[in-house]
Amino acid sequence: MLKSTSPATPPPERFRFPKSAHLRDGRDFARVREGGKAVQGRLLKLALFCPRTGGVAKVGIITSKRVGGAVVRNKVRRRLRELVRHSRAHFPPGSLIVAIAKPAAAAASFDELREEWLLLARRLSIFPAAA
Repeated sequence: MLKSTSPATPPPERFRFPKSAHLRDGRDFARVREGGKAVQGRLLKLALFCPRTGGVAKVGIITSKRVGGAVVRNKVRRRLRELVRHSRAHFPPGSLIVAIAKPAAAAASFDELREEWLLLARRLSIFPAAA
């Protein structure tokens, strides 16, 4: 990370996806599945559940073996994490979001995944259309 050389220079913006923002508990995944709303496209299924009125928004990423072998699944996961990192500032506080990769996501480019991510997120009202 580069350091600022003068007090007038603002610090660089950092995009992070800390462990505290990862959705890991199976009960939380079940809450999203049972009580949330979901939309799907050709590459992804995106689900949102807003149970709380504050706290950190948590995101879970699911890539099953249908997506491909371990190398392919990890590649898709890395791409989805990158999309989450850049979108986290727009997530509703306390929300639980699950992104499920479909088999077609394995052959998709990063730009195709980003376009679908933005489309589905707008449909769920995760962030405004201008984001």
